[in-house]
Amino acid sequence: MIELNLELIAALTAVSLFAGFIDAIAGGSGLITLPALLIAGIDPMAALATNKLQSASGTISATIVFARKGILQWRAGLPMALMALLGGNAGALCASLAPKSVLESIVPILLILVALYFALSPKLNDETRHAKLSVFIFSMCVAPLIGFYDGIFGPGAGSFFMVSCTLLLGQNILQAVSNAKLANAASNIGALIVFLAKGAIIIPLAIAMACGALIGAQIGARCAMRFGPRLIKPLLIITCCIMATKLMLTPSNALRQYLIHYLG
Repeated sequence: MIELNLELIAALTAVSLFAGFIDAIAGGSGLITLPALLIAGIDPMAALATNKLQSASGTISATIVFARKGILQWRAGLPMALMALLGGNAGALCASLAPKSVLESIVPILLILVALYFALSPKLNDETRHAKLSVFIFSMCVAPLIGFYDGIFGPGAGSFFMVSCTLLLGQNILQAVSNAKLANAASNIGALIVFLAKGAIIIPLAIAMACGALIGAQIGARCAMRFGPRLIKPLLIITCCIMATKLMLTPSNALRQYLIHYLG
């Protein structure tokens, strides 16, 4: 594993501050912080685990705010959160058992796919839609799948929860956001249990990046009304694609080595 120094910690904290700023306006901070950790030379497993701790701080904090304001729908949210926690736990366990070469190969591809999702995701309004699934079926089938994704990779999971709650459960934006935060917090906790048990998290770096993300989120929230996601969202997608390309061009990347070997 790469040796940490103050310069590297400061640089990655600055990246997480920028990502927190972007996340407050358009979401998707993990699309910036995760590839930044990998580009810095952090082992893929440690990068996933460290990124999970710093990103979870914001999600859990937001969930507490929703709970204090009485917005959370506990009857619908708790079963969803429980299954998301189990999914996150299973996803993190799979990530911890996967060979380094596998993680190096799939992470750039997943980054580009999630960036495409952000680019093409449907615009949601505050209307209540007709529910296509019951809360029980959603909790048993959809929540653990998104939770698994969150545990094994992570970026965009909160957005997946929110869109699913809106399109499949028929919830309005406020209901969907609050339930998505609870489910996302639960999947984060499920993943963190595994990563902490495996000792995969680089604690000093994760704490520093979490502080940067919280500061960036505060600044972003104040700028959201002025700029909005119309400008920030394309910036997020472009940045993600550039970083994913950089990862694939790294000499040690297993996917690049495979393509060179088999495709000439």
